[in-house]
Amino acid sequence: MPLSKRAFAEFIGTFWLVFGGCGSAVLAAGFPVLGIGFVGVSLAFGLTVMTMAFAIGQVSGCHLNPAVSVGLVAGKRFPVSELPAYVIAQVLGGIAGSAVLYTIAKGKEGFSLAGGFASNGYAEHSPGGYNLAACLTAEVVLTFMFLMIILGATDLRAPKGFAPIAIGLGLTLIHLIGSPVTNLSVNPARSTGPAVFVGGWALEQLWLFWVAPIVGAAVAGVVYSVFATEPEPQVREQMAAKA
Repeated sequence: MPLSKRAFAEFIGTFWLVFGGCGSAVLAAGFPVLGIGFVGVSLAFGLTVMTMAFAIGQVSGCHLNPAVSVGLVAGKRFPVSELPAYVIAQVLGGIAGSAVLYTIAKGKEGFSLAGGFASNGYAEHSPGGYNLAACLTAEVVLTFMFLMIILGATDLRAPKGFAPIAIGLGLTLIHLIGSPVTNLSVNPARSTGPAVFVGGWALEQLWLFWVAPIVGAAVAGVVYSVFATEPEPQVREQMAAKA
């Protein structure tokens, strides 16, 4: 599959993740009486990843996240030469998803970007008022665990066909933990999309939501490759033949 087609798949997938996940937060989380709250938003993010993993996993691997791509490079699952194309496609997809969401959201009287537009933040912009150190720790640790789930679920020795479910539920769980802390990122593309529209504080704090997820993902890639080395190429071929 040409890199251009795989990158386009990443664009579409990240568009859906940001539009679906952030859209649930902006449009439905606080809806009068029937708002879905943190639980609903967490499920929305998990479902976007799970559905796209089934839809484009066979095309691009369904990274949808610069941190995931970096973690897979660190774990020797993805060539570093293709990393820039994936990251650019993911960021553009996140911005496009936010653009469509903004177009819809501003159609309601009284809408304002001052509400945050599902942006990630720390200190006074943390939903629960958590300080920088707490938010940094949460983003690093939760991204680390997310990559461990991804690496384990996609290991050649893992049960076949269940990776999208494990990864989607993993992201749901991570959001249930981290949403009150930072609105949860673990994904620089997801953070960049809304921040471009909010500007100001969201762009000023965006550095954290690039640095922390990438650090957590890179560490996970190294750790998983140490204690769960994949089979030699010839064994890999035999396993593939039996699948």
